[in-house]
Amino acid sequence: MSRRILITGLDTFWGGRTAQALENDPEVDMVLGMGRREPSVTLERTEYVRADPTYSILSRIVKATQVDTVIHTFLIVDSTQVSGRTLHEINVIGTMNLLAAAGQAGSSVRHVVVKSSTLVYGASSHDPFWFREEHRRSFPPRTRVERSLLEVESLVHDFAEDNPATLVSILRFANVLGTDIVTPISANLARRLAPTIAGFDPLLQFVEEDDVIRCLEHVIRHRVRGTYNVAGDGKIPWHEVIALAGAVSLPLPPVGTALAAAPLARLGLVDFPPEMGDLLRFGRGVDTTRLKETGFRLTHTTAGAIDSFVQALRLRRAVGSAPPAYTFDQDVEQFFRHSSAVVHPVDGTGRRSPS
Repeated sequence: MSRRILITGLDTFWGGRTAQALENDPEVDMVLGMGRREPSVTLERTEYVRADPTYSILSRIVKATQVDTVIHTFLIVDSTQVSGRTLHEINVIGTMNLLAAAGQAGSSVRHVVVKSSTLVYGASSHDPFWFREEHRRSFPPRTRVERSLLEVESLVHDFAEDNPATLVSILRFANVLGTDIVTPISANLARRLAPTIAGFDPLLQFVEEDDVIRCLEHVIRHRVRGTYNVAGDGKIPWHEVIALAGAVSLPLPPVGTALAAAPLARLGLVDFPPEMGDLLRFGRGVDTTRLKETGFRLTHTTAGAIDSFVQALRLRRAVGSAPPAYTFDQDVEQFFRHSSAVVHPVDGTGRRSPS
């Protein structure tokens, strides 16, 4: 059965990458993306609708397009990106509007997929060695991002209970590394100056960026219901990650860590969002048995995700900065595809093929 899919955050890294992957799936009939800006990646058949961060027009879009699957990729997981008010609007209010659209009377939506984060577990000295999906965090959330993600997941769980006919999938991804994604951790390693907290060497777990997209595709294609941890097998000490990336440690005091990091962050020497403090003290690991039982296998372990990132990092350091990336422009692409002024090459059948 063909799928009609709507993606939130088309203008973000994950929204654009997800759309590119789904365009190649013959079972996907239509891909529609919503975002605050036009997408920044090349897309062939994905349609784009500009929307405000809270997706207030989503109910109208769902009714008009009769989409059956909604992929919610647009959740902020780095609190330094936006203000506290904007964070709440995007994560919480945006999710509320998405669920209201999916659950409205006569809705065509039959599957909701939410890209969440292992940040919901927090990080503390009382944590289990491996968090399973049913585990609760050891302490109440200390940061705005963690509070908002917990509120988002609570809303999604309530929606799932109230709408049993609709499949709901929550994917909690570990910290991501890869060839293209930029996160506070990857940015610090790329600068060769990685913050540490004196007296701590946490065990960390990563997922490779391509496995993130493959997991989203898997859940959609096989209509997987439930909550799942997504991470590469194994954990690695932070000091080893720093060494593999060719970076050096920048020790921060265990007391007043955020205050010590603040001036360094303002100078652009480090990225140190509040949620990184506990992670660099205690680390975090999640059990992925439940995901594996659905038939999904990641192509990278935690060590493999680090290696993928390090190889790309070494290449960039060797060849210098890459040329400016192509920016997808809707109007330009429509010109190339449909204008009579464009001369299209002739294929083997004698017909003009699209550009």
